[in-house]
Amino acid sequence: MTLSLFELLDDHATSLLEASSTELIERIGLETVRTIVLDVLQGRNLRDSTEVLTRRRLATLNLATVAMILRGIEQDSEFVSEMPRIAERILKQKRLSKSETWIAQWALGLTGKASQNVLRDDASLLSEYRKRYEEISRTTVERAIKDYGELNGKIYLNDSEVAEMSWEFMVYLLGMIGSQTLTIRGSEKSLYGKTFERFVLGSLLQILGFEFADSGKPTEFQNEFWLSSTGDRESDATALVGAGKGARFDIGFIGRGNTEISLDKVSRFAREVDFGRSTWFMATVIIVDRIGPKSNIRDLAKRIDGDVVQMSMAYWPQEVAQILHKRMAFEHPLVFMPRKEVHDYLSEAINNVDLENYLRAV
Repeated sequence: MTLSLFELLDDHATSLLEASSTELIERIGLETVRTIVLDVLQGRNLRDSTEVLTRRRLATLNLATVAMILRGIEQDSEFVSEMPRIAERILKQKRLSKSETWIAQWALGLTGKASQNVLRDDASLLSEYRKRYEEISRTTVERAIKDYGELNGKIYLNDSEVAEMSWEFMVYLLGMIGSQTLTIRGSEKSLYGKTFERFVLGSLLQILGFEFADSGKPTEFQNEFWLSSTGDRESDATALVGAGKGARFDIGFIGRGNTEISLDKVSRFAREVDFGRSTWFMATVIIVDRIGPKSNIRDLAKRIDGDVVQMSMAYWPQEVAQILHKRMAFEHPLVFMPRKEVHDYLSEAINNVDLENYLRAV
């Protein structure tokens, strides 16, 4: 019997695999987004704030994978031992969806990156890899029997006996779950990062008093901002303060190990650009999650006359306001506000942010 792993998944699990940024926001709701944005503005880590969402998605997919395997066994008693062969056959096909590829990779204990590194994206190497995977699984099962004894039991689904519990069942199930977990966590890291970068940056600039120009083109040329403009290089946001002065922003939830990536991205920003009939001096503000103790990003930023702000600092929105004040006499209550009042101010101000503006941008 020829089975399709993807078709054995239920519709809800399939939708979780294929979730986009827009679907993600629809699923969690804008008020949850507002709470997470406030967390980040107050110095909390985005990963901490979104971990419960990741864990929920993972738990749902983990259980759906168990159900998928049990459905396969219902149709073919040899399904577990045949899964690697089924996965190999699927991965040799062309024009697979991302979800179809993921599931087949997981059945072979692979992730997308592992597939690139181990197979070098060469389908002709699949058969050799699959044989090694089966052999490793077989010898691991033999070792488990020797070390722990036979694993016996029966698995019921809807009061009907579906499968026999065995070490073979467990080794393939856990191999699949492990690869699935790595893939989903990597996917969520990118998905949440790209999604919330715009929400956080848009909310920050609106709180600082800038009006959002959703067309991406300034009309007032004063106290105005837009997201993802392009000049010599793409920036995440551009804000015009007035009188020929503005700032370009680059934001990234980048770990302390590779913050220089963000600096490289903005290091070619033009210091002066033309908007309307005027030439504008543009400051550069680089916003990163955290700077490592040995990082030289601040010194490098000085070479391009830029400023670096860490989101891990509890009062970083105030630091942004102070940088703009120093650079171009920007005025805002946050500039001289006592720090003990900043969190309460942000908690109140976030309620007036129109997140739907940035949902369209996402």
